[in-house]
Amino acid sequence: MTKQERYAALLPQVKSLCEGESDMIAKMANVSALLHSEFGFWWTGFYRVLDGELVLGPFQGPIACIHIAYGRGVCGSAWKERRTLVVPDVEQFPGHIACSSESRSEIVVPVFRGDDIIAVLDIDSRELATFDEVDARSLEQLVALL
Repeated sequence: MTKQERYAALLPQVKSLCEGESDMIAKMANVSALLHSEFGFWWTGFYRVLDGELVLGPFQGPIACIHIAYGRGVCGSAWKERRTLVVPDVEQFPGHIACSSESRSEIVVPVFRGDDIIAVLDIDSRELATFDEVDARSLEQLVALL
C-alpha cells in the first residue's frame, strides 16, 4: 500500500473519531495515536495555541518541549507563516528547536478554525527526508476534520 493509500484509508477513521466529539484535546489525542501507530513516526502530536504561544498538547513518543514561541523553530514558524512546513533535514532549519537529538526530519501542519490557527500538528522522524508533498496535503486534509 502506498503512503497516499494509507492516508486515504485513515481519513474515514479520523472522521469517525471526530464526528460528534466537541472536546478538541480528546480528538487530538486519538488522531496523534492513530497516526503514530499507523506510520511509526518518532514523535507525533499537537501544540495548542494558548496565551500567545504554542503549548504541548496530546502526543505520542518521547518527552517534548512544553512551550514554543511564535515564529520560533519549525512549529512556531509554521504558525507564523500560516502554512505547512516540510523540513527534510532539521539540522539545516535556522532556529530549529532540538527537543530530541534523534529527530532528523519534520513536518508541521497548522490547524485552522476559520481564519485562526488553534494548534499545529507536529511529526518528527528519525530518518532524513521522510516527509513530502503527499504527507503535507494528506495531513492538511486530516487536520481539517478535527
